[in-house]
Amino acid sequence: MQPQRLIEVSLNSTSNKVINFNISQTLRTIGQRKTDDDDEEEPGEVIESAPPLRVGEEREIGGLKKKLIKRGKGWETPELGDEVTAHYVGTLLDGSVFSSTRDGGAPLTFKLGQGQVVVGLDQGIITMKKGEIALFTIPSKLGYGINGANGAPPDSDLRFEVELISWLTVTDICKDGKIIKTIFSRGEGDMQPGDLDEVTVKYQVRLPDGLVVAETPDEGFEFYVEDGHLCPALPKALKTMRKGEKAFLAVKPSYAFGEHGKDANNGFPAIPSNATLNMDLELVSFKSVVDISGDMMVIKKILREGEGIRYPKEGSTVHVKYTAKLEDGTVFERKGFKENEAFQFIIDEEQVIKGLDLAVMTMKKGELSVVTIRPAYGYGDQEVVRDLAIVPSCSTLTYEVETVDFTKEKELWEMSNGEKIEAATKAKEDGNNLFKIGKYQQQQKNMTRSFEDGEEKLVKNLRVAFLQHVNNSQVLDIETSNVKALYRRAQAYINTADLDLAEYDIKVALEVDPENREVKTIYRTLKQLQAESNKKDAKLYTNMFAQMTKETDTALKKMLDLVKKMQYDSSPQIEETMLPDLFFCPHYSTKLTTCNSTATSAAVFLPYYTALDSLRFLYGSDLNSSIVSVTIVVSMDRIGEGRWWD
Repeated sequence: MQPQRLIEVSLNSTSNKVINFNISQTLRTIGQRKTDDDDEEEPGEVIESAPPLRVGEEREIGGLKKKLIKRGKGWETPELGDEVTAHYVGTLLDGSVFSSTRDGGAPLTFKLGQGQVVVGLDQGIITMKKGEIALFTIPSKLGYGINGANGAPPDSDLRFEVELISWLTVTDICKDGKIIKTIFSRGEGDMQPGDLDEVTVKYQVRLPDGLVVAETPDEGFEFYVEDGHLCPALPKALKTMRKGEKAFLAVKPSYAFGEHGKDANNGFPAIPSNATLNMDLELVSFKSVVDISGDMMVIKKILREGEGIRYPKEGSTVHVKYTAKLEDGTVFERKGFKENEAFQFIIDEEQVIKGLDLAVMTMKKGELSVVTIRPAYGYGDQEVVRDLAIVPSCSTLTYEVETVDFTKEKELWEMSNGEKIEAATKAKEDGNNLFKIGKYQQQQKNMTRSFEDGEEKLVKNLRVAFLQHVNNSQVLDIETSNVKALYRRAQAYINTADLDLAEYDIKVALEVDPENREVKTIYRTLKQLQAESNKKDAKLYTNMFAQMTKETDTALKKMLDLVKKMQYDSSPQIEETMLPDLFFCPHYSTKLTTCNSTATSAAVFLPYYTALDSLRFLYGSDLNSSIVSVTIVVSMDRIGEGRWWD
C-alpha cells in the first residue's frame, strides 16, 4: 500500500446539505518511483555498504561491538600512529569498574597502535570522530587476554565507554621513522604541492637542546619544491601538507645535514654533524605548476584558481585577456584589455600559437595563470612581428592569461535534428575553407572530431559506466567497505547522473578512509554537479508554478461558482460538463454530494491551502458557520519529473 497524505477540514452547518471534495493521489518519495513493471531490481540497485551508526545503535566492527552514545563533529577520524586525548571508563560485563580517567579528572593522551592501550581500544578509537562518545564491548582476545591486567581478571570481556576529545595526526613521511610529522593545525582544501609547484613557507629549526639554527623572515620564503631548500626533509614534508597547515617535524640526520653538518651563516650558529633537528613548519601558500605538454615545453603556473569544474575543449569559443612577454620582460602583445572587451578565439583552429591553445584548454572560467611556452610550441625558428615588438626566432614566451569565459559547444547527442544539420553544414563549410588555403591536417582533424562524437560516444560512456557499476557492486557484495570499489562505483553513478547514489557511496568511503585524496576530490566534483542540477531544477519549477498559478486561479473561480450553485439549489443537476476542463486528470477522483444529488467526475487539481483560503473568502473567516465539508488528499507524485501528472 503506497503512503498518502490526508488533510481533512470539516465545516459544519445547521443545513443538511454537504459538499465533499476528495482529491487523492499517491505520494511516493522522489527517487523511489516504481511501476507494476518494475518488480525486478536493476543490477547493483541495492547498496550493500553499511550506513553510519545512529545514536543508540550497536554494530559489530572488526571483532568488537560499538554502540554510539553521542555523535561527534565533522567526518575525520584518527589513524594508527596518531596521538589521541580521550576519557574512558573501563568496566567488566557485570558493570564493575576496573579503570577510569574520570576519577582523576584528566584525560589520557597516548599514541594509537603503540601498545599503550589494549588492541580493541585502538581499533575502536580509529572509528570515532572528534567529540564522539561510544561504548565498546571488547572480547578477551582483543583485551587483556588470558593474563588479565589493570584490575581486569583473566579471559574477561571488557566494556570501554570512550569520549574522544582530540588528536594530533602523526605521520611517518618516509616510512622509515626518520621524518616524523605531527600536525598542529590542519590546512584548507585537499590539494598538496607537487615537485613543480612554487611554495611559500615559514619555519624555525632547533637542535634538541632548543638552540635555533635556522629561521625564515616574517613574510616567509618562496621556492620551487623540486629545487629544494635548507635540507632534504623540507620538500618531502611539504608535499604532504595543505595550504595553511602547521606542523612539527622531527628530522633524523640522514634527512638533515648528515655527518657534514652546516656552517654558521646569516647570524645563525653552525649545525653539528649527525644532528637531529626539530622544525616548526607552516605552508603559507603554493602556486600549482602544471606540465601541460608533457615534455616541459608548455608550463602553467596558476596564480588564481578558476570556478566550477568545466574546461573549454576543441572547438570551444573562449574569451581571454593576456599579456605576452619575452624572457627579458619585453611586452610584445596585449589582448582583451581594450574597452573591457575580451579577446576571442576558437580553440584548435590555429588562431593562436599551439602552446596558448593547449594552456587555455586546461583553464577554468576566471582562472589566472602564467604560461611559459618554449619555441617548439610558440613561433619556432621564425622571427615574427607582433603588435608591440618583434619576437626573435627561437624565443621562449611568457603569457599571463585570464580566462574570462568560454562557450561550450553542444555534443551531437544533445542536439535536435535541425541543430545537427546546421552543425554538419557549418563543418562542411569550415572544412572547405581550410582545404582551399592548404591546411589539410587541420581540415582532417576537424572533420574527424565532428564525427567521432555523438550518440556512439554517449552509448560508449553509458556502457563503461554500467560495467564499472556491476563489477564494483560485485566486489562490495563481498567487502562492503572496499574504498576503491566505492570510489569507482561512485564514478559510475556520476556518469549516469545518479548523484544521490554517488553521494552515498562517497560518504561511506570517507567513513572508512577519511584522508583518501581521490575520494575527497570526487566528492568536491559531485557537490558542484549537484549545485548545477539544483539551479536547473529551480528554473524549471519556477516556470512551471508560474503557469500553474495562472491556470489555478481560473479553475478556482469556476469551482466556487459551482459551490454557490449547490449551496442555494436544493436539488441541483450536476453534469461533468459543468466542471472546468482543467479539473480532469486520470490520477484523481472527485466526489461532489448534496442531500439530493451526486455527481462523480475526474479530479479537481487544487492545492489544499488555496482551496481553504478561497472558501474563507466565500464564507467568511468563521469556517465553522459554513455549510461546506472539505476533505482533500494532497498529492505530489510527479513533482520529481517536473510536472503534476502525465
